[in-house]
Amino acid sequence: MKKILLWASVGLSTMATASAQETQWYLRDKTDKTAGISVDKTYSELLANRKPTPVLVAVIDGGIDTSHVDLKRVLWTNPKEIPGNGIDDDKNGYIDDVHGWNFIGGKDGRNVSYETVEITRMYNKLKPKYEGKDRKSLKPAEQKEYDLYVKAKADVEKNRAQYKSQYDGIHGFYTQYATAVDAIKQALNVPKLDTATLAKVLDTLSNQSLRRPVGGILQVLRQQGVADAEVMKSELGKYDDQLKTRAEYNYNPDFDSRSIVGDNPDDVTQRDYGNADINGPDPDHGTHVAGIIGADRTNNLGVMGISDAVMIMGVRAVPNGDERDKDVANAIRYAVDNGAKIINMSFGKDYSPQRKAVEDAERYALSKGVLMVHAAGNDGKDIDTAMNYPSPRFEDGASIPNVITVGASAEPISPDLVASFSNYGKRDVDVFAPGKEIYSTVPGSKYENNNGTSMASPVVAGVAAVLKSYFPKLTYADIKRIILASATPYHTKVRRPESSTMVDFATLSKTGGVVNLYEAVKLALAEEKGKAGK
Repeated sequence: MKKILLWASVGLSTMATASAQETQWYLRDKTDKTAGISVDKTYSELLANRKPTPVLVAVIDGGIDTSHVDLKRVLWTNPKEIPGNGIDDDKNGYIDDVHGWNFIGGKDGRNVSYETVEITRMYNKLKPKYEGKDRKSLKPAEQKEYDLYVKAKADVEKNRAQYKSQYDGIHGFYTQYATAVDAIKQALNVPKLDTATLAKVLDTLSNQSLRRPVGGILQVLRQQGVADAEVMKSELGKYDDQLKTRAEYNYNPDFDSRSIVGDNPDDVTQRDYGNADINGPDPDHGTHVAGIIGADRTNNLGVMGISDAVMIMGVRAVPNGDERDKDVANAIRYAVDNGAKIINMSFGKDYSPQRKAVEDAERYALSKGVLMVHAAGNDGKDIDTAMNYPSPRFEDGASIPNVITVGASAEPISPDLVASFSNYGKRDVDVFAPGKEIYSTVPGSKYENNNGTSMASPVVAGVAAVLKSYFPKLTYADIKRIILASATPYHTKVRRPESSTMVDFATLSKTGGVVNLYEAVKLALAEEKGKAGK
């Protein structure tokens, strides 16, 4: 679910426009205080005299802003497709797929924006069969499915009521806050309200009717650790929208947007559906992910992606709700068939009713030597024991060899090194990567900080792209091994996500470390030199 993997809370985004060096902390070199991944140092010290070979990275997500100034140069363009002629020129089954494909759109150009979550779909599917039935009257074979129906119904009703209640509460506060900010700006005749301005005004303000709202806004900003009132308003607006989405769409059994697509969602063999619009109605999440991997490093604008020789393919399959297994499977196959060597997957959910279709697609990617990088999830849970899909393991329990599962770390080497929302797992999370306060591209040629394992996954995908572009002979297995072997281990005592328990950071993942590009490239160079000397 996209909105879960983009962890949301009041005061987490910023619209700062400072230089990449100042805003992209994760690109800086690691120190005894900062867990950066040493990108700039890698290019200046290790790769200065090498020429890369462009590598194609697919971003399976909710959409990408193809007009963004920091992305348009690095977008993959299908060389065999003539844009806009309504013909499948390359005969790959997809008409006008110039920059990728959209599996949650209709042939008439409409797009799915909101979707239900999987538990709501399960409830709808089982309701006609079990509504009003008594468990004791059912055959033993049906009782297990009946129990699932009861659980699904309870979960849907509980979550919808909870999110509606939260929305009712936050919406009133958001409306009041936004109105107050606009009124104060107008009354003071200032274009911007920040804590410094508000504090200065409060010291000299004689208008008693303004003192209370000015003091109230200042107090809220300080409590949330946000300097700018407009940033706070933007974050409150996002949170307000998320709660509304979950109550009115995600957990609403009466909502159905799949008719827009026009396919049979139960037919996992169906491939010929969707449209060529990889932007979609809400490309915020996918645009941010794409920028982390490969935002233009040559144009002196905005931010710098990790890889300087990447082509980004957009594959839209993730709505505002749970992605469908069928769409994920087809998105993987599309990426593989059209030349992607690395696939980023910043999404996940708790149930996977068509799991086999996804696993078949993952096996197909494995057969073609494609590496997949997946976000571990933002529920603060141990995925060694709690399920999160797509799973890092096949249904038979075997580890999927071409998948890297990534948890989210933060900047300081302190008890806060692990992001409080991140999933973890000594067995099933391979490595951590920066996923908190990650500054990247958003629609409209703008930039924001976002948080989530959704941000950590493309950091690793970017590192993988650098390795593949500068060392093209490396296989998916080589790249995965190098990334894991070169991760910087930390034995810092940290707060285990969603708890106050202190644990060794090294116990939260397989490697016990944070990915580091410099160490990865250094290891690749050493192995290359070793092979040359034989």
